[in-house]
Amino acid sequence: MVGRQPNRKLYRTMQGRMVDIEKLRATNEEVRAVGNMSVNARGDVVGNSGKIIKTKEQLMKEYYEAPKGKADDTPTKRARTEPTPQQEVVRTQVINPVTQTQQAKNTPSNTTNQFKPKQGIDAALDGLE
Repeated sequence: MVGRQPNRKLYRTMQGRMVDIEKLRATNEEVRAVGNMSVNARGDVVGNSGKIIKTKEQLMKEYYEAPKGKADDTPTKRARTEPTPQQEVVRTQVINPVTQTQQAKNTPSNTTNQFKPKQGIDAALDGLE
């Protein structure tokens, strides 16, 4: 029995061209991918000059060898911290105490509200309600 080449699927573009995606992918494996991940089409980490820093196989090996955390169902007890003592309250003292006689001198003694007649627009609008 003669070994036959696997049947590659060809895609037709909007312009009518036939494209072999597998061949296109294989020819561009070493080219740096567009974006901010700095990898090539295979998934290898690529440096600025285009050289491969780590292969995809190395990355996957590191990922699966790293220990994974285990979730516990029981809540953990938090360490209690000592409460900080409150600072002592300092009493404020008045530097220049005001005596009652000084307060009396500062306030006017006999102020009465004297009637002032309305002036201007207030007087004109007074009877128009």
